[in-house]
Amino acid sequence: MTNASDISRNTAHHKAVETPDGGAPLSRGLLLLMAAATGLSVANNYFAQPLLHLLGRELQLSTMTAGMIVTAAQVGYGLGLILLVPLGDLVERRRLAVVLYAATAVFLLVSATAPNGALLLAGTVLTAFTSVAAQVVVPYAATLAAPGQRGRVIGTVMTGLMLGALLSRTVSGGLAELGGWRTVYWVSAILVAGVAVLLWRFLPPLHTPIGLSYPALLRSTIALFRQEPVLRWRAGIAALSLASFNVLWTAVTFLLAGPRYGWSEAAIGLLGLVGAVGTVTTTVAGRLADRGHVQWVTGIGTAALAASWLLIGAGDSSLGWLLGGVIVLNMAHQAVLNSNQNVIYALRPEIRNRLNSALTTAFFAGGAAGSALAAVVWVRGGWTAVSVLGGLLACGTFVLWVLERRGIRGS
Repeated sequence: MTNASDISRNTAHHKAVETPDGGAPLSRGLLLLMAAATGLSVANNYFAQPLLHLLGRELQLSTMTAGMIVTAAQVGYGLGLILLVPLGDLVERRRLAVVLYAATAVFLLVSATAPNGALLLAGTVLTAFTSVAAQVVVPYAATLAAPGQRGRVIGTVMTGLMLGALLSRTVSGGLAELGGWRTVYWVSAILVAGVAVLLWRFLPPLHTPIGLSYPALLRSTIALFRQEPVLRWRAGIAALSLASFNVLWTAVTFLLAGPRYGWSEAAIGLLGLVGAVGTVTTTVAGRLADRGHVQWVTGIGTAALAASWLLIGAGDSSLGWLLGGVIVLNMAHQAVLNSNQNVIYALRPEIRNRLNSALTTAFFAGGAAGSALAAVVWVRGGWTAVSVLGGLLACGTFVLWVLERRGIRGS
C-alpha cells in the first residue's frame, strides 16, 4: 500500500525539479503510486474485451461490430499518443497528467450511460484518447529516476501498466456479473477521479521547456522516425508484438464464450489472472537492462512470443495448452515492451516524451490492427486462422530484431 509520508518526503525533495535526469531516486511510495496510476489508466482500454459477447447481445451488435469496440479503444489511444503525449516536453507534466486523468473520468461516464453501440464507441474512443496519461507518467518516472536505477523504475511502472491491462479483464467480468456491464464504467470513473486528486497532491512539478510551438512539437515527433534508425526498428517490433498480443485477447473471448467452452463473462475475465503471472518478467527485464543485457532480453522475448502460439493454437481443444500459451505470450510480450522502452529512452534523454510518443503510437497502431484482424479472421476461419495470424505477427518481431542487430553491426 502506498505510504503517504514516503510520497510527501519525495515530493518535497523534488519540489524544484525543472530539468530531466535530476538523479535523485524515487521513493517507494511515489513509485507505487505512479505504477498504480498507469495500471488504472490503461485498464480502461480493455474493460470491454471479456464483455464483447454480452455487449453484442444487450446492444444488438454483430460479432464483428462488437470486436470493433476493442479496435476503437486502440485507435483512440493511438491518436492520444501522437497528439497528447508530446505535450510532456512542452507543458508542466504534473498538470498535464492530472488534466488527462480528470478528462478520462468524464468520458468513462459517457460509456456508462451509453444507450446504444454508437455512443459506446464514442465514449470508448474519447476515454482511450485521454487515458494516454499512462504514457505521460512512464517517462516522468524515468526522468526522476537515478540513471543506474532507470531500468528497475521503468520495469516497476510498466508492471503496474501491464497488471492494469490484464487484471482489467478479471475485474470487468466480475463487476459485470454483479451489476451489469455499466457498473464497470461507473466504478472506473470514480477510481480514475480519485487518482487525479492523488497525483495532484503528491507528484512533484516537472517542467522541461523546449521553446517549440505545438505544431513544431508534433512535426519534431514525426521527424524522429527519419532521424533515429533504432526508433524505426523498435517501433516495428513494438507494433507487431502488440498486434500479436491483441489477436489473442480479442479472439479468445469468442472462443471461451462459444459452444466449445461456454464460459460466463466472469469466468472469461479470470483468464486475465493467468496472464498476470507473466508480469514478473517486466521487473526482471528491467534489472537485466540495467546490467547491459537489453538486446538479449529482446531476442529471447521475441522468440518466446512466436513459440507461444504453438501452445495457443492447441487451445481450441485443450484448456491446459491455452493457459500455458497465454502465460508464455504475456511474459514474452512484456519482456519485449520493457526492452524497447529502455533502448528508446537511452537515445536522447532530453526528449523522452516525444520518443515515447513515437514508439507507443506505432505500438498501439499495431495493436489496433491486430484487434481488427482478429475479429475478421475469427468470423472467417475460427481459432485455427486466429492462431496462424498471431503466430505470423509474432515471428515478424523476431525477424525485425535479427535485422536490427545485423544493421547495427554493419553500420
